[in-house]
Amino acid sequence: MGKRSTTVMAAVALVCAMGVLTPGAAYAAPTQPAPPTTADRGADLEQVRAQLDRLYHDAAVATEAYNAAEEKAQKQSGQIVELAKDIVKGQQKLDRLKARAGAAARQQYRDGGIPPGAQLMLSDDPSRFLDGADRLRQGQHATKGLMGELTRTQQDLQTYAQDAERNWQKLEAGRVAKARAKKKIKSKIAAAEKLESRLEKKERERLKELELQAEYKRQTAWLSSGALKDVSGSASARGKKAVAFATAQIGKPYVWGAEGPGSYDCSGLTSQAWSAAGRPIPRTSQEQWKQLRHVDIKDMRPGDLIIYHDDASHVGMYIGDGAIVHAPRPGRNVTIAGAGSMAILGVVRPDA
Repeated sequence: MGKRSTTVMAAVALVCAMGVLTPGAAYAAPTQPAPPTTADRGADLEQVRAQLDRLYHDAAVATEAYNAAEEKAQKQSGQIVELAKDIVKGQQKLDRLKARAGAAARQQYRDGGIPPGAQLMLSDDPSRFLDGADRLRQGQHATKGLMGELTRTQQDLQTYAQDAERNWQKLEAGRVAKARAKKKIKSKIAAAEKLESRLEKKERERLKELELQAEYKRQTAWLSSGALKDVSGSASARGKKAVAFATAQIGKPYVWGAEGPGSYDCSGLTSQAWSAAGRPIPRTSQEQWKQLRHVDIKDMRPGDLIIYHDDASHVGMYIGDGAIVHAPRPGRNVTIAGAGSMAILGVVRPDA
């Protein structure tokens, strides 16, 4: 067993030992902070924690908007490249057709400008007349076909150009959306960091305890509801690969917009994990929620994705025993957490 696997198992064991994952565990509450005093501003710290939650949630929403705009931009850029190739091919074809039309016009000029039909009527040789009539019909069909192909090629080129223009406009709109989302992300994270920087070292430690306490309270409430009572599904072959990839990233930092290999945001982690398992899925948590098959919590199995919050702004991967692996937020690393430690919107299955 490798060093990474040993680390992961140790992390799972530690969380389970804390009683925040498995429904049968004896739930020993985390170390309780000292009773709030005026000095440690306990009540104020709880307000700070709530405010930080809002700021990082807003940053997560903006991050997913940025990721969506980035994904669309990549798709539109690819479409523009393909359209450009079609335009080049169409122009080359049009040039060849025009060359053929020009050759026909030059031949008529060499014949004295007399139309083929008139030349045929002037012939006094019956066999030549009949042979010429057949060639005339063939020539007329060829000319008609040439002109029709010229017209269709010109129409195709016009369509390609119009499609390219529309995609350029979408690309520009996406660039504006990305810039707007990026600005919002940075402002929310900066506000959160500024808020935390005002705290003394002891207050920051107490703040972390309050965060863990809030997560513990939500997880135990979720487990007490019997949510895991009937959960017994086993991971699929691809699900096992996705879980192995995701848990191998434990300890790497959260960075908004990141898809690895050195850092991840929440949907960057889940999309890359399933890509590594051979099943590409949408990049953002919102699109994962929209496009992937929904399953009941009682039917979930390791590898499934749990979508969080009413706006589907966060996602984690279920790894069994009431736990998820996820990239939490700026300032935190990829980690294992209780699946019920955040407000669950629903569960989706990538390999349905």
